[in-house]
Amino acid sequence: MIEQAIRDFLGALGPELRRQSIFPFNSEERRNWHYIPKGRKGVPLNAMREPQRQAAMALLRAGLSERGYSQVEDIMWLETVLAQIERDPETYGPLNYVFAVFGDPTGQDPWGWRVDGHHLSLNFTHMPGEIAVTPAFFGANPARVEHGDHAGLRVLGPEEDLGRELICGLSEPQRTTAVIAERAFKDIITGPGREDSLRVPKGLALGAMAQAHRDLAMRLIEEFVGTMRPDAAEAERARIRERGLEYIHVAWAGSLEPRRPHYYRVHGPNLLIEYDNMQNEANHIHSVWHDPARDFGADLLRRHYDNMPHRAAAHAAATS
Repeated sequence: MIEQAIRDFLGALGPELRRQSIFPFNSEERRNWHYIPKGRKGVPLNAMREPQRQAAMALLRAGLSERGYSQVEDIMWLETVLAQIERDPETYGPLNYVFAVFGDPTGQDPWGWRVDGHHLSLNFTHMPGEIAVTPAFFGANPARVEHGDHAGLRVLGPEEDLGRELICGLSEPQRTTAVIAERAFKDIITGPGREDSLRVPKGLALGAMAQAHRDLAMRLIEEFVGTMRPDAAEAERARIRERGLEYIHVAWAGSLEPRRPHYYRVHGPNLLIEYDNMQNEANHIHSVWHDPARDFGADLLRRHYDNMPHRAAAHAAATS
């Protein structure tokens, strides 16, 4: 249970690190996510003793599926490869990931938590009976490990391969509609502070695709949704289905060839996935999953405060 995992984590930290880890729920810090190597507020793994790290990773495991947790472990491990490539073990390392808690997990008010670091940012918002799990960022550099005992490892390989299989399998007229730019974009568009930059879906709608291509698009979506713990993932699948799969659009930019810069987007009424593989000779992936109305629990919080007028006034005062 996530509630037990967060209690165990905070209990393991001890008073000083616990104070460092906790922020008010309405703090601006809750939306201060990123995926570049930089200083972050909260408690990094490298400041914890081994039992504390184990509690932190147990919290992470409780929020994710087994596949999602394994993927996160691989993303963290890639930092050791990058440290060797860049000859900079201080900047890049598997313990440079920071845990932060927002609000009081023991009460009935909304609360949240985050793990944030290079190429990883997972943001969870909780309230009784519900959870929001976006924005969720996953990156990989190198996208394909070229040397050493792990040569050939591709941490985000399915995300790349399914996207390419989908675009290449379309008919020529459909591909013309789906391709929105000849060159890949320099990065994802809906990064930190730009979450609402894409409002209107572009590309080819699933409703215009053959069943085999729609199934492939759903497999691609599942690579992102399925990283979350089963109950949260199933709730997200249901919400996506309810708004109409036929309205989801797939868009592509850049080359169709492997190891050439490329980008894609899967965008529907309550789903926005971006994937970009542009840097380092197309061997450096950035990907993000948003629910535009639900990022940081926005719609959950709106309903929560609308149903409780006295809380609404407090929330408005805290966020004004």
